[in-house]
Order: sequence, then C-alpha cells, then structure tokens
Amino acid sequence: MEKFYDILKQLIRTPSVVGAEHPFFMRVKRELEELDLNVEYYDGVLVAKGNNPDSGYISGHADRHGLICTGHNEFQYAAFIAKNQADLRGNSNSEKLLKNFEMRFIDQKVQAYEPWSGSYLGMGIIKDAFLCNRRKNIIFKIDGLEHLLPGTAIAFMDSLEIDENGLVSAQLDNVISIAIIIYLYQLGYQGTAFFTASEEAGKSWRFLLEYFRRFDINTNELLVLDTSPYKSVDDINHLDIVLRNRDENAYFRSPLETKIKKIVLENNINYHYKDAYLENLMTSAGTKGSIGVTELGRIIDATKGEIQGATLQVPTIGYHTVEETTTKKAIDTMILVLSKLYLEEGN
Repeated sequence: MEKFYDILKQLIRTPSVVGAEHPFFMRVKRELEELDLNVEYYDGVLVAKGNNPDSGYISGHADRHGLICTGHNEFQYAAFIAKNQADLRGNSNSEKLLKNFEMRFIDQKVQAYEPWSGSYLGMGIIKDAFLCNRRKNIIFKIDGLEHLLPGTAIAFMDSLEIDENGLVSAQLDNVISIAIIIYLYQLGYQGTAFFTASEEAGKSWRFLLEYFRRFDINTNELLVLDTSPYKSVDDINHLDIVLRNRDENAYFRSPLETKIKKIVLENNINYHYKDAYLENLMTSAGTKGSIGVTELGRIIDATKGEIQGATLQVPTIGYHTVEETTTKKAIDTMILVLSKLYLEEGN
C-alpha cells in the first residue's frame, strides 16, 4: 500500500481545477504510459487500455473544486461560473453545499496556474468569500493574485495527511479514485479506465458518453468510482464502502452489483446503499429531498439503459474541502473489492 500513498501524494500536489484539468491529465498520462499502457486523450476524457481492454470499464473523474479568475481581482467558484451552470440542475451534492460553506475558505492558501501548461503563476490567501445570489456563486477576495487575467485557474494548496487513528485527509474528491485506478494497473489490471473532466460542473458524463458513441461501445458493466459525503467521523468509522441501487436519474441494473455484493458479504465488509440511507433519513425527519445525482445515472438515462453499471464509493467527511477525510480501512476495502473483481481468476 505504500506505493498507493506515494501515487496519491504526488497527484494531490498537481492542480486540477474543474475546467482546467489538462496539466493533471498530462501527469496521469505519464504515470500510465510508464506502465506500458495504451493511453488516448480525447476532449474531456483520458482513456487507458491494458492488454485486455474489454475485461473491465472503470471510470473516475479527474477534476477538483477550485476557483477561476473572472475579472480584475475577482474570483469565482469554478464549478458554478455561468458557462458551467447549464449542466447543473440544483440537485447535486455540490450545489446543495454551495450556500453552506463559503466561510470555510477564509485564510486558505491557493495557487494560480496556467490552464494549459500548468505553469505556476503565484500564490495567494483567501481573505473573504460571500455568496452572490444574483450570480448564484461564491465570490472570493484573494490577497496576492491581483495580477491574474480572467480565465486563470486557482487551485487550493493541498497535501496528504494521515493521522495515528488511520484517518486520511486532503482534497480527496476525486483524486483518490484516480490514484486507486493507477495502483490497480500496477497490481495487474488489464482492462480500460476513463479519467473524465468537469464532473463537478455536471459535464463528465457527456465526455464519457461521447467516447462510447465514438466507437459504438455498449456495456452493462461500467464501474464508476467516487467519494460519498457524510456528516461525522462516527458515520465513516462504521462504513467501509458505499453502494447504490439508483440515483435521481436512473436505476442501476448491472451484473457488477451482484459480484460486488458477493465480495462484500464474503469479506464481512461494512456497507450500505446510499440511496436507501438517504431515503430513510428523509422519512425519519419527515422531509423530502434528493437522493443524489451521479455520472452513471446520467449516462444510463441518456442511453435508455444501453449503457449500465454500478458505483463504488469511499465514505468521507469534510466534503469538497482540503480537509476531506476518509479512513485507511475504507481505502483498503475499495482496493480489495476492485482486486477481487478484476484481478482474481474466475471473476
């Protein structure tokens, strides 16, 4: 597992703000090509293929939350700038958090980079953040980045922290899934993996669907990796892996679900189905709300079920911050499930 954490540490240090993922894609591309994989780069999606590309289809999104310069000394949350809002429908976890978390950014260090080359353009500190209801976005004031031009990406400064209790913290969504996929290739995975852009802006499914249509590919075993947010450490201490029956857009009907459930039960893994968990919470509280939106659900809906699959998620707290936290046990469990799915004979 030391190799996995080495990968994760390096990827975390490489910025990948939604809409400005190219430098991160280049870093991932190099890591994959060092493993002698065939790597293809299309608009919005990096694709890796092993020696048996049809043996698995795994997807993880490569973007992370950050800021974009939108005017002189003006910075907005990248996922919610006007050009990205068309794909957001008000029912994603990102949008629900928008009104509740602007103050958590105060005194956060950030770094600016050129979106194409990745060149470092300076460091600053967030001094103020407020929700602008007219623009439906958080507006930031940053000391030290007054020289930037509109369109410049600004990433949160971040590094991996692992404490004595086995808690792993950083801006994990969703660099942790990317690191797990690369590590899986190191372990011997020979299938296909997709690394998608702009998931936080609700666009990643479009890039992935375009790839499938480009090559006339249908599958009922697309596995989408991600993180899943919870409120307290107690929640994630008693939960190793998160599954789903469905999201707001579609039901998930895939042979993968049966395979994963068998692995979970045989290995005494603590799990639950997130949609059922949220429905139970709402029933208990007498409220109504969303059970969440996923990349997979949007693809299933758009293809009328021609593409199907399952999700596998790591439970976290501190969602969409540089202190997002999971447990080493959850990471170990994700890798265990993937290894048994794709690396053991007969599966």
